Amino acid sequence: MKVYKFGGASVRNADAVRNVAAIINNHDNGPLIVVISAMGKTTNMLEKLTGTYFSGELEVAKSILEEIKTFHLNIAAELFTRKDHTIFDIIERTFYHLYYYIRETRGKNYNYEYDRIVSTGEFISTQIVSEYLTQINIFNRWFNARDLIITDSNYRDAGVDWLKTEKAVKSKVLAWFSKHNQKPQPVAITQGFVGGTTQGFITTLGREGSDYSAAIFAYTLGAEEVVIWKDVSGLLNADPKKLNNTILLKNISYQEAIELAYYGATVIHPKTLKPLLKKNIPLKVKSFYNPGLEGSIINKEFLNDNSHASYIFKSNQILLSIFPKDFSFIAEQNLSRIFSEFARAGIKINLMQNSALSFSVCFDEDKIKTLPLLKNLKKIYHVKYNTHVELITIRHYEKANLEEILEGKEILLEQKSRITLQWVVKSKQSEEVSAEGL
Repeated sequence: MKVYKFGGASVRNADAVRNVAAIINNHDNGPLIVVISAMGKTTNMLEKLTGTYFSGELEVAKSILEEIKTFHLNIAAELFTRKDHTIFDIIERTFYHLYYYIRETRGKNYNYEYDRIVSTGEFISTQIVSEYLTQINIFNRWFNARDLIITDSNYRDAGVDWLKTEKAVKSKVLAWFSKHNQKPQPVAITQGFVGGTTQGFITTLGREGSDYSAAIFAYTLGAEEVVIWKDVSGLLNADPKKLNNTILLKNISYQEAIELAYYGATVIHPKTLKPLLKKNIPLKVKSFYNPGLEGSIINKEFLNDNSHASYIFKSNQILLSIFPKDFSFIAEQNLSRIFSEFARAGIKINLMQNSALSFSVCFDEDKIKTLPLLKNLKKIYHVKYNTHVELITIRHYEKANLEEILEGKEILLEQKSRITLQWVVKSKQSEEVSAEGL
């Protein structure tokens, strides 16, 4: 049994869907679970829809919804020869229900509304792919991930109930595979990113959580391997949009991949590796443009971990410095209070550093979460912050060309260990955007 995961770029249009179908059709005989993300930039559009809905801009929300629906109908029109195919009813009905949902009075829990609306992208994309596979005679069944990955109610970053999830996956997916074991390659199609509570409410696993979904299915079923299909040739030591002359990392260890994911490498979701490591399930990263290429593999092998420097760039960061009003030391009591405020706001810290009288952190900008955090911190502390800064992380920096990375940038904060170097930087041409509060 194998698990394939296809991201949004791999199903961004009709030709891409045909390519995915060809990859699925060419896999080795045996059960295959296919985890699929929303098509193209649909998640971004649905996030925009959620924001306008939550702010009461109904007409704008309706316009965005119509644009998303038309995008999917156009893809379906290219894929399906029969214009009365059931997929068109599925798309129309899905967006009909979503339209009437956003017309209702919104609730107070933004994260709950986000999961309810944004998960629509995965449900639509997987049904389009499933119906297309059926049309070209690839035996498959569509599964609702809300009934398989059972989570808590921490919306937008739900925690997995592993015992209930394993029971659900085995009773539904594994049972279906067993029932159809005479088929040469039964294919289960399901959504990435999406889960559900025991009460039936939709949850999501965090932005870019489809990789994590694939790992969850692999863990619960003891899969042979997970393959993540990307628009790159494999794991690269940097984002090619940020750095020229990137290098393919053919084989790195689970531990190195976890470190890279923790620091923000976007090719692998941070939570993905842990369940695979527990059962020693290798993870491959391959190109959907060139499926025949070897790609990269993540497993127990660690001999090549330090062969090359790896560069991670996180933009849209906030650098926040916190100072006690009474000039007391930044000790355990203050740190405990500060961490509590970050946990309450649901904000993850990407870097932290303290001196006797200050504590500095770097984290992702988030319009919904950041303002309440700063407001609460200001009640107790003086705060200063810079917005629109960048966090640069370099693993095995002794092999790096540091001058090239820093060209045109001003260092606001630096942190170094034996293996990892981190900078918070801003462009020297950018305007000063620091402030003391709201």
